[in-house]
Amino acid sequence: MDWNKYFYDETEKPLDHLVTGYSRTSIFRTMAFIGDSLSSGEFETRDKDGKTGYHDMFEYSWGQFIARKNGIKAYNFSRGGMTASEYIESFADSMGYFNPDLKAQAYVIALGVNDIYNRHYEIGSVDDVDVNNHENNKKTFLGYYGKIISKYKEISPDAKFFLVTFPDEQKLKEETLAVIDAFYKLSEKFTNTFVIDLYKYGPTYNDAFREKCNLYWHLSPAGYVFTAEMIDSYIDYIIRHNPASFREVGFINSGIKYKQDED
Repeated sequence: MDWNKYFYDETEKPLDHLVTGYSRTSIFRTMAFIGDSLSSGEFETRDKDGKTGYHDMFEYSWGQFIARKNGIKAYNFSRGGMTASEYIESFADSMGYFNPDLKAQAYVIALGVNDIYNRHYEIGSVDDVDVNNHENNKKTFLGYYGKIISKYKEISPDAKFFLVTFPDEQKLKEETLAVIDAFYKLSEKFTNTFVIDLYKYGPTYNDAFREKCNLYWHLSPAGYVFTAEMIDSYIDYIIRHNPASFREVGFINSGIKYKQDED
C-alpha cells in the first residue's frame, strides 16, 4: 500500500473522493455548526394558497448527518434567515450559544447568504477585523463574522475553525468572489482556521442540481445528506493534508497541554 499517496497525494483536490465510513472529521468529539437555514436543515412548504412556510429541522441538517456518521456531539448554533450581525447583536446571547459549557473542539461557520444576497449588507474587508480586540471590529459583514470567530476563540482557544464559502449559484459573482477572497484572508489572520471552498470545488447549484437535491428553494433530505458528504469529505481532506495542525486535537478543552510553553 502506498500510504503516503493515500494520505498526502499532492495532486488530490478536496472533493476528488467522498469519504465513506468514518472520516477524519471524527477526531473531533464536539463540533458546533453556526449558520442560517441550510445549517438548520430547513424545509419549505406551500399551503393551499401557495404561501411559503419555513421549518428548521435540525436532525436533517448537514451538521447532524456528519455528527451521527462520525459519533460526534454536535451543536446547531443556527436558524433560518440568520445573519452575522444578528448572530452577534442578539441571537447568540439570547440562545446561550456563547456559554462556555457548550464549547466545542471545532466550529464550522456557514454564514453570509442572507447578509450579502438578501440584505445587501456592506461586505467590508478583513481590515474591519481586530484579532486582538473584537470590540474594535467595524459593523460590516466581515467585522461581525470576525467577531464570531474571536468570541468562540475566547471560549475554546485551541479549537479549529472551518469557514464555508458560498457555492456557485451563478449569481452575484462579484460579491461572492469578494467574500470568498476575504475568507481566505481571515484564515491567514486567525490561527487554526481553514476554508471549505464549495464555490471552487463543489458542484454548480443550477437547475439540474436543484432538480435532484432541492425541495423548493431549500434542500431536500437527500440534498442535506449530499451536503454533509461534501463538507465531511472536505474536512477529512484538510486534516490529511495538514497533519501537523491536527495532532493535538485530542487535548482541546481537556485541560491537558500536549506541549508545555517555554519559560
